[in-house]
Amino acid sequence: MHLRPALVVAAAAVTVLPVAGYAAQGGGGSPGWAPRPATYGTVTQHDVLVPMSDGVQLHADVTRPAINGVAAPGQFPVVLDQTPYNKAVSAMSPYLAQRGYIQVTVDVRGTGSSPGTWDAFGAREQQDYLETARWVHTLPGGTGSYALAGTSYDAIDQFLTAEQQPPGLAAMFPVVPSADPYRDVVVHGGMLDTGFMPLWFGLVAGTGLVPGGATTPAQGLSTLLQHVGGAVTFQGAKLAQAALGGDPVYDSGFYRLRAPIEHVDRVTVPTFVVGGEYDLFQRGEPMLYNALAARGVPAKLLIGPWTHLQADGGTFELGGAKNLDQLRLRWFDHYLRGVADPTLDTDVPPVTVNRLGKGGNSFESSTSYPTPQTRYAPLPLGGSPTVGHSGTLGGTAAPGSATIAWNPLSGLCSESTEQWTAGLAVSPCSTHEQLNDLTGATWDLPVSGSTPLRFNGPSAAHLYVSTTRRDADLTVRLEDVGPDGRVTPLTAGWQSLAMRALDPSRTVVRDGLVVQPYHPDTVASTLPVTPGTSYEVQVELFPTAAQVQPGHALRLAIQQLDAPTLVPPAPALLASIGSTVTVYSDAAHPSSLTLGVER
Repeated sequence: MHLRPALVVAAAAVTVLPVAGYAAQGGGGSPGWAPRPATYGTVTQHDVLVPMSDGVQLHADVTRPAINGVAAPGQFPVVLDQTPYNKAVSAMSPYLAQRGYIQVTVDVRGTGSSPGTWDAFGAREQQDYLETARWVHTLPGGTGSYALAGTSYDAIDQFLTAEQQPPGLAAMFPVVPSADPYRDVVVHGGMLDTGFMPLWFGLVAGTGLVPGGATTPAQGLSTLLQHVGGAVTFQGAKLAQAALGGDPVYDSGFYRLRAPIEHVDRVTVPTFVVGGEYDLFQRGEPMLYNALAARGVPAKLLIGPWTHLQADGGTFELGGAKNLDQLRLRWFDHYLRGVADPTLDTDVPPVTVNRLGKGGNSFESSTSYPTPQTRYAPLPLGGSPTVGHSGTLGGTAAPGSATIAWNPLSGLCSESTEQWTAGLAVSPCSTHEQLNDLTGATWDLPVSGSTPLRFNGPSAAHLYVSTTRRDADLTVRLEDVGPDGRVTPLTAGWQSLAMRALDPSRTVVRDGLVVQPYHPDTVASTLPVTPGTSYEVQVELFPTAAQVQPGHALRLAIQQLDAPTLVPPAPALLASIGSTVTVYSDAAHPSSLTLGVER
């Protein structure tokens, strides 16, 4: 697939004209709305049994509004959180219960204090979601109406619950959900996520060993043994199979069953999606919002400058709210309690995103993601970059090529280390990737004039490459290079040559250009790689909203590896180790970056 000629013509720089885009959020929204003060204390009943149709009883903590330590009389709407992280150590904040909601936190099967064997998002667990929702619908003291809440896993299972359309469900507030766990976090273009997945499996296994919920010692021992068995047969087995290049490395029905985006067309309730620019699920959050908004489902999208662990405590000012507790309260007050809120849609725009490169918490609003003003343009790669010296990006590209050596240190000093450990591994490299750039090749587009280069949404690197081995991996980054040489990460994407096949039916094309390639990533779609042969490869770069200031440069950086957090499975690693990759840029090999520029 060839791209049409460059739309941006300049020798070595681009001057960007003033454009419309996200409107700046000022003052935190409507002065007429403010979060209600707490009016209740709380009282919690621990390990309430929730019967499932196969005889298993899940364990739930039920927190009710209380007066003087006693559950308040009357009926209250319910907020349900279904978690694998042990409700004893990850319970919801009592914020909503203090304002007239019943909060229910349930340990999913095989986790926390619930018996059984854990099978993350599997068919039986999804059946549990439906049966738990029906149980909440008839909960004594509840109104019969309820909402879903929670973060990460607890956000994904909101979609998998809502798609079953249980009775009484009124709203959702998923914080950092995944649309497609396989592509969002498990495998990136053939590279296995070795940063987050082991941590996640370990977290669930570890919290499942925290005691609690057993009525007898025998019952407690039985639950513990079931959790240990689950850790061996599910977590341990999946990790081992993936590392050895087994079935979990490839997309299949296993992942399609667990992907909210596959069935989001059955979600009909108002949904507020919260994401992060450096979140694990950065790719999927806009997808979920767009799928809902396209069908007219009341939906909002908020994306902050957050990693996965930062999102739930992120600060912002939106619609009178300054944190997620307050924003969740406004959403649920209107859609669950039925409180009239005529200014909700004007105070809280459809889309609110943090603009990288603008400084601080620079939130802007729009009617869509990406903005309606976004137009896609190919920026050609030019010249022959060498270590420490960049080629050109955009403009009239001089023919050239770049050789990129296999380097086991590539990725170590980059934002990837923080992002793919969910924000745990923080280092100076998380905000400055200059050293990492020296392990590959770079192409720069200086920004001149007085107006920033603004872009948003997904982007794609269209590359022509060869390798000296039977496979190779590409790590492609977009960065902001300051006048002082500081290299700030913006977004990234990954792709192995063997998994380069495209699914045209699911590849997103805008303005005649591939902007979000979709690779099947199945065993059947795997293609051979012959050393020395040039291949056309489309690399998906995860969506972001950013701007590059005048005097700075937009950089495209390419390395092979992104270690230690993204590593090829063993067979692919053996096929690519020690390879030299060549990236071509000439008339026969028009490598380019497709960018969503706001015009």
